[in-house]
Amino acid sequence: MPAHHDIAAETELWDAFAGSAFKDDAEPGFHWTQYAGHGPGPELLGEPRSVLEIGCGTGRALAYLAQRGIDAHGVDLSPVMVKKTTEKWAGTGATFVCAEVLEYLGAHDALYDAVYSVFGAAWFADPGRLFPLVRRRLRPGGVFVFSQPPAIPGAYGPQGMYKGGFAGKAMFTYRYSYRPAVWERLLIRAGFATADARVLDAPQPGHIGTLLVRAVAP
Repeated sequence: MPAHHDIAAETELWDAFAGSAFKDDAEPGFHWTQYAGHGPGPELLGEPRSVLEIGCGTGRALAYLAQRGIDAHGVDLSPVMVKKTTEKWAGTGATFVCAEVLEYLGAHDALYDAVYSVFGAAWFADPGRLFPLVRRRLRPGGVFVFSQPPAIPGAYGPQGMYKGGFAGKAMFTYRYSYRPAVWERLLIRAGFATADARVLDAPQPGHIGTLLVRAVAP
């Protein structure tokens, strides 16, 4: 049974998240994994002239790319977060739009050399809907790269997630988890020419790794 996303409720959840995640003293930085200094960097994007980050959160990655001369754009569901990022990174040239990502990609007609997500919208949007929309927004040979935690063994598909534990107001969303081979099949089915999904081990044995997925448009 497909997950039913309540966009108004999810917006409230991500607004609440923005209050704790955004740091006024944050510096631009680009990291695919949840461990500082671990794993690959923006080289997975190739050498793009333009990028779109879906679920751009605090905007640190976009600011990092914009400072290096890349035409950097981001979309995020939270108006609180977009207000903060727009003010914080105004001097970098990065731009931020508040929108639901599936609606934005469906109505938006710009093309990009790379679309990416770092623990962002690729984790929280139905891939059966998201991937074809991303594919249409990529130039020929463009790349789609995303990272997120790997699936817990035996727990695949949409997974419900409450905010901040199990007390207080019932604020929740859905995230999507699959084995690497399934991510690859979903991307090829959406029209990508190649897809590679793998789990990068954590720097400390026994800790949570990072799913890294990279697909190339024909």
